[in-house]
Amino acid sequence: MSYATAQSTLNYAKKFSYYQDFYIKHNDLIFSKLGLGTFNKEPYKEENYVFHYIEGVKEAIRNGINLIDTASNYRYGQSEKEIAIAIKELINDGEISREELIVCSKAGFIQLDYPFPKNPYTWIEDNIISKKLATREDIELDQHCMTPDFLEWSCKKSLNNLQLDSIDIYFLHNPEMQLISLGYKKFLKKIEKVFERFEKMVNSGQIKYYGVAVWNALINDENSKEHINLEDLVKIAVKIAGRDHKFKYIQTPFNLAKTSIYTIPTQIVTKERCTVVQAAHRLGLGLISSSSLLQMNLFKRSFKSEIGYLLDSKMVLENDIQLALQFVRSTPGIISSLFASKVPVHIKSNLEITKIKSVPRVKYDLIYKV
Repeated sequence: MSYATAQSTLNYAKKFSYYQDFYIKHNDLIFSKLGLGTFNKEPYKEENYVFHYIEGVKEAIRNGINLIDTASNYRYGQSEKEIAIAIKELINDGEISREELIVCSKAGFIQLDYPFPKNPYTWIEDNIISKKLATREDIELDQHCMTPDFLEWSCKKSLNNLQLDSIDIYFLHNPEMQLISLGYKKFLKKIEKVFERFEKMVNSGQIKYYGVAVWNALINDENSKEHINLEDLVKIAVKIAGRDHKFKYIQTPFNLAKTSIYTIPTQIVTKERCTVVQAAHRLGLGLISSSSLLQMNLFKRSFKSEIGYLLDSKMVLENDIQLALQFVRSTPGIISSLFASKVPVHIKSNLEITKIKSVPRVKYDLIYKV
């Protein structure tokens, strides 16, 4: 099976003069501190299909990004297919090898076909329920499903879309969607079934590692009906596969406006309250942050000049987007931070932040006081 390797990801990083500051090691893989995301809201809208990510993905890889993130439901599989085209072209041109790239995908949301089916409910009946991948009761709000059979089916579709033998990190996508209807105890039982299947998928070579990708589930108050405690998930993984389990990553939002994973102690590990960042470190989980630019909602007002100075005292960076990315890439405890962009010139501009070093910890923590 072909997937990211320690030596190849290191070789990739060494192509860039700034590799010692812009790359980080986790599970023997070398990650770029920024990753490219391929999410677009409202995948049922035709406007999300008049563009493509092919040139954007190529530009990102050529300029130092080796982490590419997607999901089976992003633009109903089109994002995965475009990533496949970009990677294949770069490999054929001798610019990269597959083993240099860390490719992530996700499953949990039902991915309709594109072009869209005339009746999505009939499509779900024909493609999921009739094939016994799930029952109607397993599907939440006509859009989310996490039966093991459905998830493995989704993985095979993603592998086909991506034209890969194996996915490096495979996330269970927004499992909190089913928390309220199941209740926490039944939810954990369902997670156990999912993790059992994911471990089998690791053994068969379909995936290398797995994790969970959430929105607010890790930062919600522990009394919330949509709260997940990470230690509970790790205990399940250990129960299934021992200390050599492959539940190794989490993905959750983090940006200048949404800093809770770094600042608020919403998790409990060995009976001690801690932040999500601290919990991930203590539990041996790699933390990949999403929504670094908050879908561009961060920029309705200019940042304070003090924040700009703390993030870039030499005034090398040119705009608030670069400052926002400098903030997330400098956050202690985060392996990589995702931003979504499809325009090559924008991606190249965003990666100008690689020309300066990340913010030292002492100066970084001052940002929260400004």
